[in-house]
Amino acid sequence: MDNSGKSVVITGAAQGIGLACAERFAADGAKVVLADIQADKGEAAAQALRDAGGEAMFVTCDVGDRGQVEALVERTVEAYGGLDVMISNAALLHPADILELEEADFDRVVRVNLKGFFLTGQAAAKRMVAQGRGGAIINMSSIQAYITNANLLAYAVCKGGVKQLTVAMALGLAPHGIRVNAIGPGSISTDMVMQLISSEEARRTVMSRTPAGRLGTPAEIAAVAAFLASDEASYITGETVVADGGRLGLNYVVPVAE
Repeated sequence: MDNSGKSVVITGAAQGIGLACAERFAADGAKVVLADIQADKGEAAAQALRDAGGEAMFVTCDVGDRGQVEALVERTVEAYGGLDVMISNAALLHPADILELEEADFDRVVRVNLKGFFLTGQAAAKRMVAQGRGGAIINMSSIQAYITNANLLAYAVCKGGVKQLTVAMALGLAPHGIRVNAIGPGSISTDMVMQLISSEEARRTVMSRTPAGRLGTPAEIAAVAAFLASDEASYITGETVVADGGRLGLNYVVPVAE
């Protein structure tokens, strides 16, 4: 999985899966652009990658704003001479039941978790087409695109949309040599997930539906992204690779260790 020398943009890269992707690609010799609205965390993360010998920079970007997304791509091209890989990962979570979910909160989630994926994917694709050397776009979907909890309605709607957006983008961009795939993580040990399973009851519930018996790690998702970005995945496009410890295939609960 040789991604050395590639120019890679990762949104939502200040922490969690996005940061793990940045660490993986930098370690593999890629030129990494970390994008996030959390400037302090993002700058610190980029500096840590540089201190470790990697090539990285941070750009503040709200993925729901077309102007900022286009500026992100331009900054990348100016700094690294082009764009080879876009990893659209930035997302937010707003748990709420259907009877309590406010319209403003639904709109806020959709703006980042679905519109943001369209904007970043489109901006990256336009640059890749202009470059004429293909590229790879990776969208972070979720197993919530297939199954969900009632109080994650807005998040699940968006992740399902991202899954189908991936297919439509892949079909439209195939003639240009641009591959578009998604990753569907299960329960991963990010800050977002840890907030959801802060109680022992919640932890046991998650573990009871995870045959692997543990949470996944952000680094494991980053490894999938590295594969999809590489030439080893040259005949894969329009797919969602699910990494969930076996959860989607489960139609029963498993014993949980005390």
